Amino acid sequence: MTAALAPDEFEEALREHVKDYHHQHPFHRRMNTGQSSREEIRGWVANRFYYQSNIPRKDGAILSSCPDREIRRRWVQRIIDHDGTAEGTGGIEAWLRLGEAVGLTRAEVEDGRHLLPGVRFAVDAYVNFTRTRPWVEAVASSLTELFAPDLMAERLAAFERHYTWIDPDELSYFRTRIHQAPRDSEHGLEVVRKYCVTPETQGAALSALSFKCDVLWSMLDAIDQAYGNR
Repeated sequence: MTAALAPDEFEEALREHVKDYHHQHPFHRRMNTGQSSREEIRGWVANRFYYQSNIPRKDGAILSSCPDREIRRRWVQRIIDHDGTAEGTGGIEAWLRLGEAVGLTRAEVEDGRHLLPGVRFAVDAYVNFTRTRPWVEAVASSLTELFAPDLMAERLAAFERHYTWIDPDELSYFRTRIHQAPRDSEHGLEVVRKYCVTPETQGAALSALSFKCDVLWSMLDAIDQAYGNR
């Protein structure tokens, strides 16, 4: 990148960067077309929990480095969304209930007995990235959420149509994120557009977003290798 992009051009570059996001992974394609076995669904839910449970840690790392009070005031909502404000609330709790709905016990989801090394490595690398890289780059890495509302809507529809053995009342995580993700991605875009105004910072933001896409793709590779096509 030889010159800084105008804000709208930069946003378009960010969106273009995630067009081949992990929804294109063969595992997701099978799941969304009803081709996944119960074992695959359980393996995905059990392993994805490690990512879900680390989201507040990632967001806490961003908060600890961000010098902008107004951004912190808004960003902290992400932690509240996932951790909840009381027992039985929040996105992590909703994911645990999803685990129970697919036939896993709460204990086996929480203790990580099904956690694959590849998933652990990818998620730990992402949390470490947000702790060690400039906070704006960490914010940029979160912009995989740009397509989250559509993906969540597609996933919800797929689960309700193809996996009727799962109690639809326990798909609340997906329903909630359809509404939360646009708010989060809009704020993330606002921050990155404001702070990434040089060729160097824009290039770093795009690299951070690529890294996050690789993290999510690597998680699915590990899950697909362990559970796919059985």
